[in-house]
Amino acid sequence: MAEEQAELRGATTREGFAVLGHAIRREPAIFVLSTVGSVLFALLTVADAWVLGWSTDHVLIPAFEEGEIAPGLLWAVLGLFLGVAILRAVGIVARRLGAGVMQFRMQAHTRRAVTRQYLSLPMEWHQRHPTGQLLSNAYSDVEAAWGPIAPLPMALGTVVMMAIAVVQMLFADVVLALVGLLVFPAVVVANLAYQRLASPLMTRAQGLRAEVSEIAHESFDGAMVVKTLGREGEETERFRARAHELRDVNTRAGAIRAAFDPTLASLPNVGVLVVLAVGTSRVLAGQTDAGDVVTIAYLLTIVSFPIRAIGWLLGEFPRSVVGFRRTRSVLHATGAMEHGDATLVATSADGARVEVDDLHYAYDGEAPLLDGVSFVVEPGRTVALVGATASGKSTLTSLLTRLVDPDSGRILVDGSDLRDLRKGALAGSVSLVPQTAFLFDDTVRDNVTLGADVSDEEVWAALRAAQADGFVAALGQGLDTRLGERGTSLSGGQRQRISLARALVRRPRLLILDDATSAVDPEVEARILQALRAGGTGATLVVVAYRKATIALADEVVHLEDGRIAARGTHAELLESSPAYAHLVNAYEQAAHEPGGVEVR
Repeated sequence: MAEEQAELRGATTREGFAVLGHAIRREPAIFVLSTVGSVLFALLTVADAWVLGWSTDHVLIPAFEEGEIAPGLLWAVLGLFLGVAILRAVGIVARRLGAGVMQFRMQAHTRRAVTRQYLSLPMEWHQRHPTGQLLSNAYSDVEAAWGPIAPLPMALGTVVMMAIAVVQMLFADVVLALVGLLVFPAVVVANLAYQRLASPLMTRAQGLRAEVSEIAHESFDGAMVVKTLGREGEETERFRARAHELRDVNTRAGAIRAAFDPTLASLPNVGVLVVLAVGTSRVLAGQTDAGDVVTIAYLLTIVSFPIRAIGWLLGEFPRSVVGFRRTRSVLHATGAMEHGDATLVATSADGARVEVDDLHYAYDGEAPLLDGVSFVVEPGRTVALVGATASGKSTLTSLLTRLVDPDSGRILVDGSDLRDLRKGALAGSVSLVPQTAFLFDDTVRDNVTLGADVSDEEVWAALRAAQADGFVAALGQGLDTRLGERGTSLSGGQRQRISLARALVRRPRLLILDDATSAVDPEVEARILQALRAGGTGATLVVVAYRKATIALADEVVHLEDGRIAARGTHAELLESSPAYAHLVNAYEQAAHEPGGVEVR
């Protein structure tokens, strides 16, 4: 950890400016606008010093000497101060507006890019990354990455301010200017000390934000497990530990900042006192004018502001670099699927023809989950995939819908390799209904259509085929009934039927059911499958099944064992010819009849 923090400190400034360079190249016009506004503000702030010095020499001192002020001079002074104030306000507006627009545009662009990358990466990548981390990447990391944009125009403008102020000080009185500028080394040392102490703390804080997000999301998502097992105390303690660590790190960083800010603010004041002391003696000796002393003292107070502004910019770099690195790790993640230009061309009116050819697949190079699997499903036929846990059934359904790609072998739908299809072509012809039905906190209609241009008649037809029309009609507002987060107002079986209707409304040519009726009672399940087989959809069906009655409805059964096809044939044939298959389905049937297992709503 120490080596990592040392490396980060060494690269923070360089990488921070590189991040800003990326933003400037993307939004050059807005950057120029905000920088021009900042430079205008800087020039007019320095002009204030000139107006103050001129007023001292030509208005204030003569007024004390002569006892009166010429009206024309008084109006000239008021006009000068007012003109400078108005133009400076214009510069402030341009600077802040430009910086804000640039920052928010970069955040929106990066969030869209991260989200697009999430959607393009295969499921196996998502399985390796916690949801809380992904949420942190898309929100807090993006926000941190572009944090330095806000002080950037001010820092650039104040550099101009500092350069002009130093030159003006030197023109006013070289000796006093050199005395005043002695404060610069002290300010630089203070900034370096702050960066060295604060950088590792800010880096750790950004990482802890992601960890807190991960724990919170995991606890909320697993609320049922936490509550039913009485683990509220343990989960609260787990969250408390990380939250308190984040608090402590932020407190230490805040304490350093609390010491740094007044130190930085006091150094120029000390310089002003020294300048006034030396300047008074020089005025009395006739070596300089009082106006020059006032000008230099005032310029010295505003010279400290540019240094503080640059300090604000550098202070944002640790969080920015960490956030940018974390978002960049997502954007540069490998495994994004490549697509071809082919489209699916129907070879039959009865559904899609599916050919699985010598399929091999393993997670992260481990033992293969699928090893040489090959079979063909003719159009309009129903195939049941049967196998014990971890035999590769769900993995095969992921491959059939191209959620992941095989290590070798191929899958053809209507003669086209899935990897040759253009993006979106497969989703228009193939639908997967998973065992765990996910519903949005939206109406029944929107959960079925998901924004597709589908009429209510088509929605009801899909609900009828899924045996869901009855309970939907009985809901308070029918299709307009909101289902709550994840469909919590429905039973498990009802959620599965809504999920099935969502697939059917798209009229897929290949429908894949991954134990999608497990929470439905056997009678309703039989009616659903009979409706599908009777030509209600015309789709080819691939069904991951456990119940003997469900398996018996299939035209063919593919029995998987340890990622290989152990047997193929009709249900009756395999009961006779394969003892392992007969033992498996009979065990499933026995488990299904044990008390407390199946939901029948």
